[in-house]
Amino acid sequence: VQLQASGGGLVQAGGSLRLSCAASGSIFSIIAMGWFRQAPGNQRELVARITNDGRTNYGNSVKDRFTISRDNAQNTVYLEMNRLKPEDTAVYFCKADAVGVNYWGKGTQVTVSS
Repeated sequence: VQLQASGGGLVQAGGSLRLSCAASGSIFSIIAMGWFRQAPGNQRELVARITNDGRTNYGNSVKDRFTISRDNAQNTVYLEMNRLKPEDTAVYFCKADAVGVNYWGKGTQVTVSS
């Protein structure tokens, strides 16, 4: 499985960004996809995750601001990020869960200026 993330960038506080993650390869093995993030000096943390049947879960700090969705036909997961805060600044990583193995994409930088 290969994951191609896009959509990061620089935005002012209160603004919005949308991240995309397209999966290719053995996509039939994927059972869930999601986003994690890692800020300098911090551990990687869950941002949002969505299963094949549409169940979602979010990190506490992004609930009610971020929305994860998926387009199964395009094998793509999206992360809509609204009301961004400077503390959302991090490298965002796409992750795909399969049975017994996880796949990570290259990170995309999100920077929120105050």
